[in-house]
Amino acid sequence: MKKWFFISLTLLLMSTSLSAQFNENPILNKQNEDKKFLNWGYFLGFNQYDFKFEYKENAPDILVSKSFGFNVGLIGELRINEFLDLRFEPGLYYGSRVLGFQGFDEERDAIREVKSTYINFPILLKASAKRFGNWKPFVIGGGSRSLNLGSNEVSPDDNSSGTFRMKKWVYNYELGFGIDFYLEYFKFTPSIRGVFAITDELVPDQDPNSPWTGNIESMKTRGLFINFTFE
Repeated sequence: MKKWFFISLTLLLMSTSLSAQFNENPILNKQNEDKKFLNWGYFLGFNQYDFKFEYKENAPDILVSKSFGFNVGLIGELRINEFLDLRFEPGLYYGSRVLGFQGFDEERDAIREVKSTYINFPILLKASAKRFGNWKPFVIGGGSRSLNLGSNEVSPDDNSSGTFRMKKWVYNYELGFGIDFYLEYFKFTPSIRGVFAITDELVPDQDPNSPWTGNIESMKTRGLFINFTFE
């Protein structure tokens, strides 16, 4: 609830400034901003991670409880032409998921909290429309490689000892959209993006018939990023 309040308050405070950018004949801000060959900035935001499971046999699904985490990172942008930019956005993404395994009587066996701290290295292609006054919509997509600092991949313990293990490195593709707003002193960009893992992240338990991982064919992260960029 507090996180939703903070998001709403942030958007409310920005709305007055941003609404002026949609006037029919605004004063043009930062007219040379997109003519630079290299551009730099940073972003702050929120994320919500989920898992997509594929199973070997029909069985009760693993339940996933999601929560909001936070993002922070840097931006490096290389201008290709008026409408295309190549972007590198290394960032730190912290999130948490709670897994519920059905068929257990005790909570300590049924519940696994998965805390993940990803260092994400995406290379993205940004395709923008023509600038309209002080705003410009765009779509963005590309690939990324993420390092999970909380993976427990090399831990000798597994779920039988209460430790859920994941692979340290994961490959993803990312797709999203947003709007560049040209304010008086900087460019502000709210955007939303989906991230989809293309590699299996699960490290199975040592017991091939484990009640936690024995029926999992693959486990892949899905996530939603809401970022606010300042350039």
